[in-house]
Amino acid sequence: MPMTVDILKASILIVDDQQANVQLLEQLLQEVGYSQVTSTMKPEEVCALHRKNSFDLILLDLQMPVMDGFQVMEGLKTNITDDYLPVIVLTAQPGHKLRALAAGAKDFISKPFDLAEVKTRIHNMLEVRLLYRKLADYNRLLEATVAERTAELRESEARYRSLTELASDWYWEQDENGKFSKVSGPALEMLGIQVEPLNGEAAVASTGGWNEDERTRLRATIANREPFLDYVFHRVAADGSKQTFQVSGEPMFNGKGRFVGYRGIGVELTAKS
Repeated sequence: MPMTVDILKASILIVDDQQANVQLLEQLLQEVGYSQVTSTMKPEEVCALHRKNSFDLILLDLQMPVMDGFQVMEGLKTNITDDYLPVIVLTAQPGHKLRALAAGAKDFISKPFDLAEVKTRIHNMLEVRLLYRKLADYNRLLEATVAERTAELRESEARYRSLTELASDWYWEQDENGKFSKVSGPALEMLGIQVEPLNGEAAVASTGGWNEDERTRLRATIANREPFLDYVFHRVAADGSKQTFQVSGEPMFNGKGRFVGYRGIGVELTAKS
């Protein structure tokens, strides 16, 4: 069973100032099959050891000289790399259990040891710890994947924008009411218009000279929410010069299928003469 195998490979630190307790726990864990068991009788070393080894579980006695278990837990909170304190406290004082849990311990084992209880609580704790780490790893992978995809999307958008600029004179977008919402390139200067609809519904006086038949067909296409490719239309400027334009566009819809406008590219085929 993969989960059991992973649990038996978990790194465990035993912290107790009584040699007999350390030996008893070491023997018990080795008999069960845990392969990475470390111990110390010096509580002042625990934070440095955990910082170096990032233990999956710390079995921590509460009553010790130099530093008691509560002080050790406070120190652990400042140097662990995640927000999960992997501690089971060992105590003979019933009144210390709630205090230990409030201090960040995840469980407790009563002294004198009930070996069946020790095995069960350690296994359950490691099972939760393993799942927690897998979740953290998955979240890191997800964040990295999102960052990578976002970078790829930005690169793709930049590449598309560059290709569009090379292949056309301008890129345009209109909202659902036919108003320009985005224009990239010298479209306004070439067309001689202000920010107004391509189909000319609200064109200002300076934008006259368009071929009305061509504009009527374009308006009908847009009204039907149809795409158009390489649509050619003409205009006679106020100075009598003739211009020819070619435009392609497609309707845009939001995630709910509602029409939100058009986008496309355009190019001037014949410059003013």
